[in-house]
Amino acid sequence: MNHDFQSFDFRCKFGAKYFPYPIFTASGCASSGKELAQFIDLREIGAVVTKSVMSKPRHGRATPRMAETPSGMINSIGLQGPGIDQFLAHDLPWLVSQKARVIVSIAGETVEEYATLARKVRSAPGISALEVNISCPNVENRGLVFACDPDASRRVIDGVRKTLGGELPIIAKLSPDVTDLVSIAKGVVDAGADGLALINTVLSMVINLDTMRPHLGGKTGGLSGPAIRPIAVRAIYQVHEALPAVPILGMGGVASGRDALELILAGAKGVSVGTASFADPAAIITIQNELKDLLKARGFTSVAQAVGYAHRPAEDIEK
Repeated sequence: MNHDFQSFDFRCKFGAKYFPYPIFTASGCASSGKELAQFIDLREIGAVVTKSVMSKPRHGRATPRMAETPSGMINSIGLQGPGIDQFLAHDLPWLVSQKARVIVSIAGETVEEYATLARKVRSAPGISALEVNISCPNVENRGLVFACDPDASRRVIDGVRKTLGGELPIIAKLSPDVTDLVSIAKGVVDAGADGLALINTVLSMVINLDTMRPHLGGKTGGLSGPAIRPIAVRAIYQVHEALPAVPILGMGGVASGRDALELILAGAKGVSVGTASFADPAAIITIQNELKDLLKARGFTSVAQAVGYAHRPAEDIEK
């Protein structure tokens, strides 16, 4: 370990599961961790959150799939992946062999597909929690994204919870592309989610000025990177204010310890790092070390003490 964490309580908790560190990978940015493991020890972070996996293998969307933007990037990859059977047979055992803590992210096109995925994951060894990525089009409702539909969001989480039983924590990953994020958050918590992942990427588009047509093969994509961090801070703050007992895994443009601390002060218990890892694969460790130093410098003895600290009453703030 580069930094001494022994005198500082860095743990965070989702459902009944404790994680020894508060910094996680972001789903989709480290696949199943093999590439990242060349640069960092996967045991030294909170958990590897896998790329969202679906029932069957997917080739993803047409190219081009990426576009750089000021302070960010747009991806239109389209959940390309091996499918759940291949994942459970090959990717998960490798992660377990590395002694990494694993949060498996699942995605589906129907309520039933999510339940089927939960059924397959339920008996797999070495999983710490399940992220349910509901930012996917619902093929049974004209392609409306589940996370933008309060009723569909609840039905997905309800189906997953009934399938899983009560042991494995469920973290519902929500989209910022809604007008009332708090009501959707309340709905999925009522349906059985133990925690929330905020925020997913922001729906975006780039026009190619040479062709004068949408640049991405899929036309739209998800904006990530520093450009969306203020949106993430706002979303986390609002949801924590409404649901202070519900743990939040915060994400969106985190590139430094200061960024991570901002999300924690807003109400996140843990923080995921995604886009920053493309420029620096070891960024997640750097951010984690910076976060610890920042917390200690401000007099905190645990990360839990800082969660939601920005919400304290005005009279508690020293003049």
